[in-house]
This record gives sequence, structure tokens and C-alpha cells, in this order.
Amino acid sequence: MRAVVQRVLEASVTVDGQRVSQMGPGLLVLLGVGKGDTEADVAWMVEKLATLRIFEDADGKMNLSLEDTSRQLIVVSQFTLYGDARKGRRPSFIDAMEPTVAKALYERACEALRQRGLAVGTGVFAADMKVALVNDGPVTLLLESPGPAAPRG
Repeated sequence: MRAVVQRVLEASVTVDGQRVSQMGPGLLVLLGVGKGDTEADVAWMVEKLATLRIFEDADGKMNLSLEDTSRQLIVVSQFTLYGDARKGRRPSFIDAMEPTVAKALYERACEALRQRGLAVGTGVFAADMKVALVNDGPVTLLLESPGPAAPRG
């Protein structure tokens, strides 16, 4: 699994003119599922997202996680994170998981985050979404689970 994690002051997702998620300070996560990803990748990603020390403490150091704060997150499915544009002009998406399995793993990740007591907003799987955010910092991290879809070397 791959994720682009952005610390935000606010974020929202709109589909067909309808706001489907909105939050204040927290994390906006663009989450992609790759071929070969499993429940183990979901567990790794959920643990990382919940405990990543990305928020500032009283001393101004990035020392607090989502679980340490009352912040929220929005998780948006993003198969294009597996786009490969090294050749030609059109990206190839052959490393992205097929949609039925990808949706199940995406939904499992969101549910596992909720089970940890986190407030989780989502986008709409496979929809044309408009994602708005106000970056905080900006702080942006790329995460990749150690599963089979991870690059080798």
C-alpha cells in the first residue's frame, strides 16, 4: 500500500456537488492499493497512520500522533499512486490492485482506523472527487507498506 499523508488545518471531499467528508486539523491521506497487497499491508498502514508522530507538542516538536490528539483524518482512495510514468507519456496502472479487492482493502483500512477510536472521513471509491485542503507546515510524507508491491532494492 502507498499513502501520501498531508498534515492539514482543514480538508474536505466533494462528489457530484455534495460534500461527503469535512474536517478540521488532522491528516488527509491519499491511499493506494497495489497488486499483492494483503491484510498485513492494511495492518502496517493503519498502525503507521495512527501512531505517526507528525503533530507538534507544547515545545513545537513533531512528537504527537493522531492517537495522542483529538485530530481527525480523511482517507481518500487513490489508485493513481500506482501510476508508472517512466516510459512514454501516459502512465501505466498495471501495478494497481483490481478495483473489487482494492475497495475491500481500502474499506478495511478505514474501519481498522475507526476501531482504534479515530474519527475517519472518506471519499467515494472510484468516484470523481474534488479534494480541498489547507496544508499545515506544509508537512507531507510518503508511506509504503513493506508488502510485495513495494519497490525492491
